[in-house]
Amino acid sequence: QVQLVESGGGLVQAGGSLRLSCAASGRTFSNYFMGWFRQAPGKEREFVAAIRWTGDTFYEDSVKGRFTISRDNAKKMLYLQMNSLKPEDTAVYYCAAAGMATTRLQDYNNWGQGTQVTVSS
Repeated sequence: QVQLVESGGGLVQAGGSLRLSCAASGRTFSNYFMGWFRQAPGKEREFVAAIRWTGDTFYEDSVKGRFTISRDNAKKMLYLQMNSLKPEDTAVYYCAAAGMATTRLQDYNNWGQGTQVTVSS
C-alpha cells in the first residue's frame, strides 16, 4: 500500500500556470504506475495523465502540450505542471497509483484526497 497526499492547487487566471505535487509514502513507490485524475462538480472522475517508473508518459488529449507529468522516484514525489490553464480545467485533482500500466480509473487502487484547482476566465 502507498499513501498519497496532493498539494499545490489554488486559484489562477486563464492562461496561467500551477504545479501540483503528490507526496508518496510506502516501500515500493517505484513499482507503481502513477497517474493524475480530476473531477469537476457533478461530473465523473476522469483521466488526465500517467507515468511509468521509467519516465514514459501518457496524456488525455485535451491537456497534451499544456500539462507535463513527472516523478522523482528517489524523493517519492509525483508532479503535474499545468500551463496555459483554461476554465474547463477547474476540478479537484487527484494523484493515484496502480499496480500496472493503465489509464483506466478502475485499475487504480490508491488515491490521495485531492487538491482544488480553480481557473477563472
